[in-house]
Amino acid sequence: MKIHEYQATELFQKAGVAVVSGQVATDVREALRVAESIGYPVVLKSQVLVGGRGKAGGIKKVNTPEELTTAFAQLKALKIKDYPVEKVLVVRAVAIKREFYIGMTVDTSRNDVVLIASAAGGVDIEETAQKDPQAIKKYYLEGNQQLVGKKWQSFIESVFDDPHYQVKGAEIFRGLIKVFFAYDCSLAEINPLVIDDKGQMYAADAKINFDDNALFRHEDVAALRDIRYEEPDEMEAKKHGLSFVRLDGNVGCIVNGAGLAMATMDIVNLSGGAPANFLDVGGSSNPEKVVHALRIILNNKKVKAVLINIFGGITRCDDIARGLVEARTKLNLSVPLVVRLIGTNEEEAKALLAQHNIRTYPTMREAISQVVAIANQ
Repeated sequence: MKIHEYQATELFQKAGVAVVSGQVATDVREALRVAESIGYPVVLKSQVLVGGRGKAGGIKKVNTPEELTTAFAQLKALKIKDYPVEKVLVVRAVAIKREFYIGMTVDTSRNDVVLIASAAGGVDIEETAQKDPQAIKKYYLEGNQQLVGKKWQSFIESVFDDPHYQVKGAEIFRGLIKVFFAYDCSLAEINPLVIDDKGQMYAADAKINFDDNALFRHEDVAALRDIRYEEPDEMEAKKHGLSFVRLDGNVGCIVNGAGLAMATMDIVNLSGGAPANFLDVGGSSNPEKVVHALRIILNNKKVKAVLINIFGGITRCDDIARGLVEARTKLNLSVPLVVRLIGTNEEEAKALLAQHNIRTYPTMREAISQVVAIANQ
C-alpha cells in the first residue's frame, strides 16, 4: 500500500527526520493561509500516487498570493495519468545547495534489509542508476539495526564527504529505520534529501510503501489508504480473502497456493497462452470463495476460458467442486471451465462435476494445453 507524500512526511517527522515545513491544502484559502504562515516563496506539490507529476506540471513554485491563487487553480484542474489532483502540499521553497537520494527496502535476493544512498542524482536517481551504477551505495543491515562498525562508516563516508553531514545523514537513516520497522514497510525513501544555502539538511520529499500482509497490525496506516488508486477487483478480492492481481492475458486462473499459482501461470505462458490474472484461493474450502473468485475473474471481458488448478490438502477438492457448480448457476457462466483437481476428496469432486457435465483433466499439463487451445481460438 502507498500513501501520499504529506502523509509519509508526517511519519518521518514523528521519527525525528528534519522535513521542509509545510501543510496540505484542499482549497485555495487553506493554501493561502499555509503560505502566509511559512512565508513566500512556496512550492505547491500535487498529491498523487503516480509518478511523473513534475513532468506533468504538478509542481509549481510561487512568490506571491496572486501567483499562488493562479497556480493552485491550475493544479486542481490537472489530471496526472488520469488521476485528478484533490490535495496540494504547500511547502517552504528551499534554496538547494546539494541533493542526495536515500532509501531503504527489502532485498529479497539476500533476505535482508538494505539502505541505499547516492550523492549524485537526487530526483534523477533512476537515470543515475543506469548511467553510473557505482554512484549507488548500499549497506545491508544483516539483522542489526545499530548503525555502527567499519562497514557502516565506510558506507556513510561514501555518501557524505563532510563529517558534519555524515552525522546528520546517520540521524536521518535512523529515522528511516525507525519508520520502516515500526510500520512493516516495503520501501521508505527520501528523494531528494537536500542541503540548503544555510547548511541545513532536510527531507524535501517522502515516499513510503507498506506490506499489505502486515496492515492488520497497523489500523492507523490502513486508514490512510486512498482507494481511488486501488484496482477495484483487487479490493473486492481482499474482502473475500482472495489474493488477486489482474494481468493482460485471456486465460483466467483459479489456483490454491501462491507457489502453484505462479507455476501455473508460467506453464500457461510456456504453452502459448497468456494468464489474465493471479488468483490464490488460499487454504479455505469455502465454496463461496470459488463463486467470488469466478465473479471477479469474469469482470474482465477479455477472459475466454478459466483454468481451475487445485492441489487438495487443507483445501478439499469436493468443496471447490461445489463452488464451481454453484457459480455456474449463480453467475450464468458462458465461459468454458477447464478443471484439474487432485488430493483431498478428489473422487467425490470429480463425481460431482461429472454430474453437472464439467469435465476434469488428470494432469496439469493436459488441463493447461486444453485451456490455452480454447483461449487461442
